[in-house]
This record gives sequence, structure tokens and C-alpha cells, in this order.
Amino acid sequence: MKQTFDVNIKSFTQLVSPETIKEELPLTDEVIKTVIEGRRDVENILSQKDDRLLVIAGPCSIHDIDSAMEYAEKMQRLRNQVKDKINLIMRVYFEKPRTTVGWKGLINDPFLDASYDINTGLKKARSLLIDINRMGVPTATEILDPITPQYIAGLLTWVAIGARTTESQTHREMASGLSMPVGFKNSTDGSLTAAINAMTAAGAPQHFLGIDPNGRSSMVSTTGNPYGHIVLRGGTQPNYDPISVARVHEKLKAKNLLDAVMIDCSHDNSGQKHKGQSFVFKSALDQRMDTDKSIVGLMLESHLFEGSQPCGPDCKSLKYGVSITDECISWETTQKLINCAYKKLQSR
Repeated sequence: MKQTFDVNIKSFTQLVSPETIKEELPLTDEVIKTVIEGRRDVENILSQKDDRLLVIAGPCSIHDIDSAMEYAEKMQRLRNQVKDKINLIMRVYFEKPRTTVGWKGLINDPFLDASYDINTGLKKARSLLIDINRMGVPTATEILDPITPQYIAGLLTWVAIGARTTESQTHREMASGLSMPVGFKNSTDGSLTAAINAMTAAGAPQHFLGIDPNGRSSMVSTTGNPYGHIVLRGGTQPNYDPISVARVHEKLKAKNLLDAVMIDCSHDNSGQKHKGQSFVFKSALDQRMDTDKSIVGLMLESHLFEGSQPCGPDCKSLKYGVSITDECISWETTQKLINCAYKKLQSR
């Protein structure tokens, strides 16, 4: 008899359950403190009860634990220096969306060799988040796979839903149940409609298919997430300019949504070039300083060293601290931008 199901499936590999990984890599009191205080601070910034600037900075993607920890140590020192004016959060991205094919992130392929040891990837991701939070540095990531949150969401202060997935009903439902503020990026063509609709959907109770802490298929019921907000990442043209931002404010107010805007200084706002991020950062900061306090946050793609490098078949020859996905600014440039912003904010 011919088979009618799983015709194109090569194999199934059972994942370790979220509960098992949580027991193996538990949260300490200091980690819990970082996460809870980090979320509270972001919520207060989004609702403009806290007038500090939110800055999310870090590698486009994490591919090397050692360089990620070195970056986190540098951020921890800078975070403490500017904390009265800037709330600095580390971007720790483990999943990468792909238009066609390519390396999909540390969780999917932790050894960068097409071995796809996802069980190891999940453990590496959770362990790194624990170590960074233990240092007192809150973390942020993009959630791509709806199964992932059960493994790592308890360690995250802020989450993004990307431009390619903001329109997805599955991701909107997932966001409605997440425990932290969620930023929805505008579509790759620059359209705001999908992100605004996503904020509405994520703010409402939802019922959908998912997994429970034991990894069992379940119906998930949520209460809705009140801290969904928009992230401007550009499109066919940049959208960080005052006219574009004013248009966003109008649309958010018309829908009675949270009027808080984060500007992504990378991607199409910088023309996909790392050197453009500094200009976007300074321009958006000036807008906030001059007229628009509803620009509450800025995002930078930043690594130890600038630029990017291809990840070929021999990943052992990779340069340390250089992105293998999107171009990043260097830590030196990042520090200069943050200190420049701090001095400007201090002068007000």
C-alpha cells in the first residue's frame, strides 16, 4: 500500500523537552532579578513613565559563544555608566530568517557545519542567556519558530517579530502569550499595515496550537500582550525621517494603540550598510531631543569588529568577533554612539 503522509520527510529527531532543559539549566535568583527588572523598565519606557532612551544593541546573530560573552562584558560596563539616561539591552539573536536558503542561526545549526544539532543549539542558547543575565545585562532576541519560546523566553526582556513574520497569524498568536514586550517590524516594502494589525491581534486573547512545557502538542489560550509596539526598519526607502515617523504616530493613535516607536538603525534604514547606522542613530536621536519623545528606542547591529564575513565550508577560519550574517558596526563605534547620546541626554 502506498503511503500518503510524510512523503518528503527524511527523518524525525525527537527534541528534549523544554522542562528537561529548564531543569538542566535553571534560573538563579540573580538571573530572575535581571529579567523581571529588565521587563519592567522596558514597559515603563514604552508607556513613557520612564524617560530614558531604550537602546538594543548587539550582533546581527550569535555564532560564537566566546565573542558573545566578550561583547556582553563590554556592554555590562557601558550599561552601568549610562544607566541613568539610557537603558542598554543586548541583542542576542539565535534564529535567522532566510529568503531562500542559508545558515539559520545558532539554534538550528550550532556547529555551523550543517549537522543541525538543534538539541545542542537550544542548550547553547539557554546557557548563554543565563550567563549574560547573570552579569546584569538584559537580553533581546527575535522569535522565529513558535516552539522556541518554551525553551528560552523566560530569559528574555524584549522580543522582536521580524518583517517577514509580522503578517503571520501564527506569530501574532504567539506574541499574545509572550511574557515580555514585543516589537513588530514594518514589512520589507515599508508598509505599516501588517505591523499595526499585528499589534491589535497580539493585544487580544488568542487560542491556537502550540506545545506545553513538556513538549506535548496543546491548545494554548492567552490573555493578550499589552506591550506590542512598532519597529521601523525601512523598506523600499528609509522610514526614520520626521515625516515617516509622524505618519506612524497618526496611524497608531487612530487605532488606539501604544504610541511608542523604536527605530532600527540597520537594515533598509541604513541601506544594508553598517556605516549608515551611525547617521540613522544620530538623526533619530536628534528627532527625539527636538520634538518627538514618542521615539522611545533605537536598535543597532553591532559586534566586536565591523563588517561581515561569509561562512563557507571551513568555519574554523572565521575572523573572531565579526558577523557572519548582516554587516555590523564595531564595538568602538557603538561605544562612541552611546556616549554621544548620553552626553546629549545629560544636557537636557
